[in-house]
Amino acid sequence: MGYLTWIILGALSGWIASMIMGKNSQMGAIANIIAGIIGAFIGGVVFRLIGASGVTGLNLWSVIVSVVGACILLFIANKIKR
Repeated sequence: MGYLTWIILGALSGWIASMIMGKNSQMGAIANIIAGIIGAFIGGVVFRLIGASGVTGLNLWSVIVSVVGACILLFIANKIKR
């Protein structure tokens, strides 16, 4: 995947994850992109551990994987802040 694809995937999944976790008003566009990209890596590891494929490109499965990973990241970040 190219850089632009990672940015698009990160922005979309980071935004969705921030809405799920109730952090949308606290996060800007750059934070959503970063959370989504890191979430794609975390989600890829988690999904590979359970036997599923990770991020495969710019498709619905990759968005689901990265949203799950971004939610995990935001949950951990929220616990560390408290």
